[in-house]
Amino acid sequence: MFNFSKILGKKKYARLNNKGIGTVEIILILVVLIGLVIIFKEQLLGLIAGIFDSISEGSGTVMS
Repeated sequence: MFNFSKILGKKKYARLNNKGIGTVEIILILVVLIGLVIIFKEQLLGLIAGIFDSISEGSGTVMS
């Protein structure tokens, strides 16, 4: 593998290497997030149900 930083100079190589986030990186991030949701589905559902229950209980005090 070539060492482009020596050939082109460090400043020029840094400019060439600054391409931002690509499609592959975004797809990998989405795959990891979906995998985490699948793995922790039960815990997430329990957490969300608990939050909505506390909101429902607290809404009665606001209405009265």
